[in-house]
Amino acid sequence: MDLNFYKYQATGNDFILVDNRDGKFPVDDADRISGLCHRRFGIGADGLILLEDTPAADFRMVYFNADGKPGSMCGNGGRCITAFARYLGIIKDSCEFFASDGRHIAKLNGDKVSLRMGDVSEIKKKPKYCFLDTGSPHHVQVVKNLENFEVDREGRRLRFGLYGEGGSNINFVEPDGPGEFFVRTYERGVEAETYSCGTGVTAVALAMEHTGRSKGGTTRIRTRGGSLEVTFSKGENGYTDIWLTGPAKQVFKGVLS
Repeated sequence: MDLNFYKYQATGNDFILVDNRDGKFPVDDADRISGLCHRRFGIGADGLILLEDTPAADFRMVYFNADGKPGSMCGNGGRCITAFARYLGIIKDSCEFFASDGRHIAKLNGDKVSLRMGDVSEIKKKPKYCFLDTGSPHHVQVVKNLENFEVDREGRRLRFGLYGEGGSNINFVEPDGPGEFFVRTYERGVEAETYSCGTGVTAVALAMEHTGRSKGGTTRIRTRGGSLEVTFSKGENGYTDIWLTGPAKQVFKGVLS
């Protein structure tokens, strides 16, 4: 079966997008999915995303990690599928969709997509790091000289050694200026550093505010793939009205036999 696919990237976090409203994509074939994501033998991507129909919203997002297994929420992927839905003519400048962690709202302004993330009620503060769930689990740790930090080695050690087989994404952070931070992320499922991670960037913004390293409801994050902005409100029950904003663009489209 020929597969029509589209390649999108959001600050270097890249995804294969497939219109699966006909329900024909082999969702149970993990080897097929991981093969498509392979950067030598396939299309190459950090993950694969299906756009599917749902009567409860404009569409449904189904996300798979690069290892072919179903993934948790992906922030940059959510912004890419929003741009994809506009390309397909399903939406115009805003939408509602469902993902693994529930309902999301997104808005488009040119190439920029703003995605409302789920509320966060708990941040676990440890002596050397924070842990929280922004749709996906995230470890957030401040380090020095992040540019030369061995993210893959240390990220893999923490991902498996501290969190076990289920694992967690591991974010390393260094202040970049007032309300600004440089972030590098080791992603589970990819099992390597990615150029950017949307749920990770969101987790970093909240963790930095929670630990007093940042003040106010707007945080600017620099990743290896570009810059993102996170805005939020803080109340008695945690963090609400969380928005992740940045570019999301189509790179190319094709047909795979």
